Amino acid sequence: MQTILQTNNLCKYYGKGANQVKAVDHTGICVFQGEFAAIAGKSGSGKSTLLHLLGGLEYPTSGEVIIGGNNIFSYKEEALAAFRRRKIGFVFQSFNLITSINVWENIVLPIGLDGRKADTAFIEDIIRVLSLDDKKTSMPNTLSGGQQQRVAIARALAARPDIILADEPTGNLDSKTSLEVMSLLKTSVKKYGQTLIMITHDEELAQMADRILIIEDGRVVDDGRKAVS
Repeated sequence: MQTILQTNNLCKYYGKGANQVKAVDHTGICVFQGEFAAIAGKSGSGKSTLLHLLGGLEYPTSGEVIIGGNNIFSYKEEALAAFRRRKIGFVFQSFNLITSINVWENIVLPIGLDGRKADTAFIEDIIRVLSLDDKKTSMPNTLSGGQQQRVAIARALAARPDIILADEPTGNLDSKTSLEVMSLLKTSVKKYGQTLIMITHDEELAQMADRILIIEDGRVVDDGRKAVS
């Protein structure tokens, strides 16, 4: 199995001295191409900070995030931003849709911002898989929470990123809708050969993953390696 992402002694500290918080503390993880890995832990365990570091949304205090053989923090800020747009798709708890444009425009917006042309046939396929065929011209405020999150997933998939990072992607949804959305997300990344790393505190959702990594006090205490099939 080919490694797509790994971290080496990754640290993110806030404050100094007695007030220092070690949100991520010398964490080393390895995720394989095509894998669905869930990072689980209690509130305040450092899991969201870890995900932000993996996606280059925050800079570490020390350590490395290696994607495609390169430490992403060796890139200058502009190059890192371009790397994120092209290689990483993000799905957050809040849907972050632009309310003034329709579903299709929301999905293709990041591609346009990167100066690229959208692959219409590919995006149409994503929309079909996510059951959004009849919602392409709808405005976000006319959609249910589950539909809005499916649009957010489509937007993350549309640029064909290697990695999807999902931070509590169903946190604002009821349990039935959560399972439906997660099933669609899992189906989508498998269909398009992408890697999914998801943060969750929901044990039922975590069980849908290929592997569960447990984080406590900023450290991965169980990498779930035995669970890999």
